[in-house]
Amino acid sequence: MGISDRKEREKTELRSLILKAAKKLFLEQGIEKTSIRNIADAIEYSPGTIYHYFQDKDSIFHEIHTEGFQELGKKMAVLHEVENPFERLKAMGKIYIKFAFENTDMYDLMFIKQAPMDFLEKMDCEWDEGQATFDVLRHTVQGCMEQGYFKGQELEAVTFMVWSAVHGMVTLNLRHRCKVVNAHTPDEIVHASFQSFIKLVEQQ
Repeated sequence: MGISDRKEREKTELRSLILKAAKKLFLEQGIEKTSIRNIADAIEYSPGTIYHYFQDKDSIFHEIHTEGFQELGKKMAVLHEVENPFERLKAMGKIYIKFAFENTDMYDLMFIKQAPMDFLEKMDCEWDEGQATFDVLRHTVQGCMEQGYFKGQELEAVTFMVWSAVHGMVTLNLRHRCKVVNAHTPDEIVHASFQSFIKLVEQQ
């Protein structure tokens, strides 16, 4: 291995180390309490080294949020085997809910926290991760419409409605707003509500 190759590998390894430390701190103490200095201290480098690889804290958390979408994408990969679009829609909702409950902090960063979006705005970039996920849902909803579901509705609006419904259920739970609901556990009401949503669609 030549000198240039070794240097490139070292850069890649250090970048990964920064992201790993930042993710650990974020999960342990939250994004607001995680600073560039915290991350630098964790890997025993100077804050200046962090800035050599990332523009600011928001860019770091945008990168971590991207990793979250990659993980969600892996979970959703099994849906390629589900030919029936309505069955795929149901499975997609269940996977989304399960991912949110098992990765609450990551879900928070992916869909609720402002930091990744602030980075995109500063860089004048599109939210490619969110767009790709929405496109997958849109494709499935379109298949459902072709089978007679969501009659008389507009594709974009229905897709957003489905996403909003499931996201709302999850977020109310994660933000501890389900305590007013008469259910044994908050998680239980989310699953039950999703099933009710599916039944309403089936009854159209």
